[in-house]
Amino acid sequence: MSLFDLKTADSPLVISVPHDGALIPESIKAKLYPQFWDTPDRDQGICEVFEFEDLVYSKISANYSRYVVDLNRPANRQTLYPGQQETAICPIRTFKDETIYLPNEEPNTVEIEQRIKIYWQPYHDQLRYLIDKAIARHGWCLLIDAHSIDAELPMLFEGRLPDISIGTFNGASCDTQYVSLIEHALISQKEYSHVTNGRFKGGFITRHYGQPKTHCHAIQLEHVKDIYQGSDQQQLTQFWQDVFLSFKSFSQTN
Repeated sequence: MSLFDLKTADSPLVISVPHDGALIPESIKAKLYPQFWDTPDRDQGICEVFEFEDLVYSKISANYSRYVVDLNRPANRQTLYPGQQETAICPIRTFKDETIYLPNEEPNTVEIEQRIKIYWQPYHDQLRYLIDKAIARHGWCLLIDAHSIDAELPMLFEGRLPDISIGTFNGASCDTQYVSLIEHALISQKEYSHVTNGRFKGGFITRHYGQPKTHCHAIQLEHVKDIYQGSDQQQLTQFWQDVFLSFKSFSQTN
């Protein structure tokens, strides 16, 4: 099985989906409690939300579970949210603070480095290629890092999350003009609540690749899972397609 699914196109829009994968190698699965083999913290179904019929875009989506390696964490294992709870590049606890590994089976430093080399690095090499290609062809890149999460997770945050969280690392990963287009679209509708740079400000992908000075504008979009499950998926897909079409028009006129 390939490490990721890949769609390439001649477009400034690049979509990254790092957490919708479910595969776990048997050698790793044997070390986990069986109830975690299906990765309950998976961003299940968000990949399908970001499938568009009327847009031209490139897309990379991981096939392997975030329990193998978290593609949205830095390889040097530095913290993203100092002073707040977060999971590691090779998580050992779930979002509900449950132990993932059987006793004495947690990955050691050598195994973590191997997983980074085998699973993490190829994803990021390919993502970098897509971004560089978009900038070379179009002069800019809009990188959307697509995620989803349960509405309530006491280990990570209090209360219920807004339906959609926009993360731009407090404005550092993207020019405000692009964020304003998303915010305007959300303000103009009544279906989804939203916040910008709240509990989620963007993970490693948004922070690392979002470099406005070099014409890559990165935005993390975090969704509460229950807003797109079942028949609601197409509605959310249509919403984002309309938003990104406005980006396309913006790039043509500016």
